[in-house]
Amino acid sequence: MEARENLAFVVPWFIGGKYAMAPHLLHRPVWNALNSGWSALAEGGPRALRIDPRYGPFAAAADTGPAAQAALAALVPAGGEAWIVEPDPIIAPPRTRILREAVLVQMVAVDIPGGGPELDPVPLGEADAAEMRALALMTRPGPFLPLTHRLGRFIGIKAQGRLVAMAGERMRITGFAEISGVCTHPEHRGKGYAKGLMRLVGRSMLDRGETPFLHAYAAHEATVALYRTLGFEVRVRMHMMVIAAA
Repeated sequence: MEARENLAFVVPWFIGGKYAMAPHLLHRPVWNALNSGWSALAEGGPRALRIDPRYGPFAAAADTGPAAQAALAALVPAGGEAWIVEPDPIIAPPRTRILREAVLVQMVAVDIPGGGPELDPVPLGEADAAEMRALALMTRPGPFLPLTHRLGRFIGIKAQGRLVAMAGERMRITGFAEISGVCTHPEHRGKGYAKGLMRLVGRSMLDRGETPFLHAYAAHEATVALYRTLGFEVRVRMHMMVIAAA
């Protein structure tokens, strides 16, 4: 683990008259989102949950036991896929097959400095949904399903009436909000749009008392370096696996 991966991995809880250590809420981001900020969109039961597939592909099991893993496998949509994000290497649940795997870094910012070019972003909503998804499918910042745009606030840059860059929010966990959907049309890269929009989204999270976090592919060193210039530091490495029904 890198020297920079040193932000709190555990947090103290006051239990039975004394402090005890419990896993950090970001330790299992999907499971904790489905049990807090995403609870209204969660499907499943106490052993495994997934978000409504119209909003995203994410799912998680309560634990690594056989009952929970079988429940997780049952939530993989027919003809679709489930994205699993956990701190430890993942074994595919029974009756599923692995489509792809990757190592991620989870990054957190306790402060986001100002600066950068002055942007004039517009709020994005239902009227922009089709254009938002088209931009995301072109640039592939991560999964972007038909209702992903409803997971949080999105802002964007338009040129001649066309959406050319955007950034927004995805996972919501008590006290934390994830920056996601960051992308720029290839014809408009190099203008600082992605960095500027991320700065605005992250600062709005901080203003409402939430800590911004994000996930990036560990192999994309230039991207990780860019996020560090915005005040993000690597908290821990995560493992991502995309599965489908066998």
